[in-house]
Amino acid sequence: MDFSIRVIRADEWEQTREIRLAALRDPIAHLAFLDTYEDAVQRPDSFWQDRAEGASDSGEGKVRQLVAEASDGSWVGTISLLVERTSDEVRFGEPAKVDQTHIVGVYVRPEARGTGVIDALFRAGVEWSWSLAQPVERVRLYVHEDNARAAAFYRRFGFVATGDRVAVPGHDTAMEEEYEIRRAL
Repeated sequence: MDFSIRVIRADEWEQTREIRLAALRDPIAHLAFLDTYEDAVQRPDSFWQDRAEGASDSGEGKVRQLVAEASDGSWVGTISLLVERTSDEVRFGEPAKVDQTHIVGVYVRPEARGTGVIDALFRAGVEWSWSLAQPVERVRLYVHEDNARAAAFYRRFGFVATGDRVAVPGHDTAMEEEYEIRRAL
C-alpha cells in the first residue's frame, strides 16, 4: 500500500471526524477508546473544528494527530499524541511521573491492516515525541487487558509493560496496562 504519514491540518476537521467515527464503529472500539460512536456522532461541528485545530501544527503543541494518507488522499490510519508534563493536570490514570507523551486514538482501517501503516504511524509518533523542543523521557500508552492484538504489536514495536494498571473510567473491573518506551540517554 502506498501511503505517507503527516500531521493533520486545522481545516481537516471533517476527515478528523470521519476517521474517529469509523474507529468507534470498529468491533474492538469498546476496548480501545474511552468514547462511544453514539456520543461522538452527536458532537457539533465546532467540537471537531476545535479538535482538528488543537492537534494540527497550528495548535499549541501539546497534542498532535498524525494520519496515514493513501495516494488517493483517503486516510487509512491515525494516531494521536498528548504531551504530558509533570506540572500538568491529570488526563488519564495518575499524574505524569516524568515528562512524556501519551499515545491515544490509534486506528487503522481494516483494509490497511498488515500493510505497515501501524508501524509507520508509531515510528512517526515516537520520532515526533523525541524531537520536542522541551524533551520527554518516555512515550507511554495503555492497552486493555482483553486487547491481545494491540498488546502484541506494542511489544513487537519495543514497548515494555511497566507493571502499572489503571481501571478503565466508567467500568467496574476492566483494567488497562501501561506500556512505555524510554528515551535512550
